[in-house]
Amino acid sequence: MKKVQYRGAAAVVLSAIAAVIVAVSFPGCSKGQANQAGPGGGAGGDAPAIPVFAVNTTVAVQGQILDYLALSGDIVSGTSVDTYSDAAGKITRVYVSVGDRVARNDPIAAVDPSKPGMTYQANIARAPISGTITSLPAQVGMTISQAIPLARIAGGNALEIKLYVAERFISKIALRQPCQITLDAWPGEIFRGSITEISPTVDPASRTMEVRVNVENPGSKLKAGMFAKVRIITDEKNNIVKIPGGAMIQRFDESYVFTVATDPRDPAFRVAKRQVITPGVLVDGVLEVLAGLNPNQEIILKGQNHLEDGSRINVIEQVAPLGAGPTSAAN
Repeated sequence: MKKVQYRGAAAVVLSAIAAVIVAVSFPGCSKGQANQAGPGGGAGGDAPAIPVFAVNTTVAVQGQILDYLALSGDIVSGTSVDTYSDAAGKITRVYVSVGDRVARNDPIAAVDPSKPGMTYQANIARAPISGTITSLPAQVGMTISQAIPLARIAGGNALEIKLYVAERFISKIALRQPCQITLDAWPGEIFRGSITEISPTVDPASRTMEVRVNVENPGSKLKAGMFAKVRIITDEKNNIVKIPGGAMIQRFDESYVFTVATDPRDPAFRVAKRQVITPGVLVDGVLEVLAGLNPNQEIILKGQNHLEDGSRINVIEQVAPLGAGPTSAAN
């Protein structure tokens, strides 16, 4: 009887060992069965998670874009005339100072043409035009000739800017082209002007052409001698679709942006839609869109480089459209 019991116990142990060997040899079967069973033993497991990308967006707008040529130069008086004496001699008196306003025929300086042994009446040099004294080389005691200027007079309030355009840009320059002028002296203000004169020749040494731009001077804020930055408007486009240039992606000779759409699988989410565009000019980070995009379409501005067509997105911030004021972040 004892031998039979021992044999029965040995059979149970061998059966247990065999079950463990089978489980170790075929782990996939056990794992697959576990995956098929849902919570509480039900059928079907958890679906794979869909990645969601954080992005910033903005809106395409319809408006104006200006292409321009950026130059700089000094503001000069539009009309400047030098004053000379009719006789050579010594300056005995100066009637004006720099910055004074004078009328035509006002006295500028007295010149005594007397020589040793001869006495002559003083010659009075007079202003040839009305304007402002911008330069006054004349000093009491100086001996001058008729070829030496006594003063320089800027006529009226007309101001100009001398610019020098490189030869390669000459084809973009024309008379009466509008200009935008800015100065460090008046930060944030834009003054207006236009091209009034174009040199008929090109300087062979510098390969540049001189251009003169008149300047509107409301409030007499601008002064001769100031340094100005000038944008000559070479192309003006109105009612075009424009977006920030950083929103466009260029790959494999194709240009496109990602727009925002509702996820067809779940309307509670939004997705990125790849949209091919035809780009135009790019000015100061603003891109003209010739085709492929409509005004007021929401486009992805930041985070688009990792997206694919149909990628699920979460809009972290909605950036203010071009030409609009600041806006609050979107949820």
